[in-house]
Parts: sequence; C-alpha cells; structure tokens
Amino acid sequence: MATDYDAPRKTEDDSESIEALKERVPDKMSGSVDVEDSDNPSGFELPGADLSDVDLDVVVLPPQEDEFTCVECFLVKHRTQIDHQTSIGAICTECA
Repeated sequence: MATDYDAPRKTEDDSESIEALKERVPDKMSGSVDVEDSDNPSGFELPGADLSDVDLDVVVLPPQEDEFTCVECFLVKHRTQIDHQTSIGAICTECA
C-alpha cells in the first residue's frame, strides 16, 4: 500500500485543543527560579567575596628536563618550541 505523505495525518488522539496543550507545558516566564545548580552544588561566589578563609592545595612542579622558560613571555614550554638561544636564555617560536 502506498503512503500519501501530503495527506493530513490527523488521528483521533490529535484532537486535543491548543488550550489543553498549553496547560501541560510549564510556563517558562514564571517567577520560579531553579535554586539548585548542578555545575556548582555548593553555591556561587560573588566577585569581590572574601575568600581569606579558603585553603587551596596547589602542587607546583619545577621545570622538567625537557622544558625551558622563555625569556620573552616567561612561559614554561617544551624544548621543541625553542627558536633560538640568546645570552640571557632561550626564546620560544611564538616570541621570535
């Protein structure tokens, strides 16, 4: 049997009114705010907030044997990015 795709596909289940459909959809402009933020469950910090009581644990590694510090941009980079050496140190390809 061939299907006529241009014919309207209305069934008895599709007889709901637009008002009934609008009642099932939540109002996006309502005043309710989602308090729980899944990305930041502990809340959020405002800019300029006092963070003096917060302890940060940071491990700082010294430059490795295959790394150098560029004397122009002061970034630690891999030795493959050395462009040339000067009397004060190495310069990376981006700064050259």
